[in-house]
Amino acid sequence: MFDCHVHSNFSGDSDMNCIDALNTAINIGIQGVSFTDHLDYDYPDYDDVFMIDFDKYSETMDLIKSDFNGRIKVFKGIEVGIQPQVIDSTLEVLNSYNFDIVIASVHIVDKLDLHNGDFCKSKSKTESYTRYLQEVLQTLKSFDNFDIFGHLDLIRRYGCYDNRILEYSDYSDLIDSILKQIIAKGKGIEVNTSGFRYNLASPMPDFEIVKRYRELGGEIISTSSDAHTPEHIGYKFDYIKEMISKAGFAYTSHFEQRKPVFTKID
Repeated sequence: MFDCHVHSNFSGDSDMNCIDALNTAINIGIQGVSFTDHLDYDYPDYDDVFMIDFDKYSETMDLIKSDFNGRIKVFKGIEVGIQPQVIDSTLEVLNSYNFDIVIASVHIVDKLDLHNGDFCKSKSKTESYTRYLQEVLQTLKSFDNFDIFGHLDLIRRYGCYDNRILEYSDYSDLIDSILKQIIAKGKGIEVNTSGFRYNLASPMPDFEIVKRYRELGGEIISTSSDAHTPEHIGYKFDYIKEMISKAGFAYTSHFEQRKPVFTKID
């Protein structure tokens, strides 16, 4: 299997050395790792945490690819946090480097941070979940330069509610619209195991959404840990492999030079 969403110490929120990550992946039998470090322009209370020297990043990843050739596949990626006002500046970076994979995510809604809880303050669960999904849909309508959409139901990871479950049936119209946009654009989704680390008892998105994506014709699905530390590389991949297969997928996908490569699920 391939881990398609990993953060190294190029990301401001990770201290993981690339070599440590790759050696861990080799030891547990992962065939390839995509480093997808952060680019989030106009982050609230911005302190350069999510800015990278992309010249250095690109050069380093190319060297690591060469050094690990024959031992494990290494892919140079990026995770872009999209807001309406940052699309042009984000595209400048994407068009300047030869990334293998681009993950699009929504981390900020209405200029409020999901991570620190600002977005959910003074909102009911229904209000915050609905508004987040509306923003995801709008992002998909206005932004095309990506390969997979990251942690589709991210809002439940940071929602400040006793019950953080996002039931497909409660938001089916919005979720279907989101999935149809992804499919129509020829893009994919990931199954992100960070949900387990945030005590959600399931990956992101959960089985019902993954199954619905397949029912609607979705074909591109990637396995991702969203690891920031070595022990989370490939975390619970046996679980998500079984889950993806149960949802009706025969293949998982990783990306090389922005093209999906399909691997049959054993």
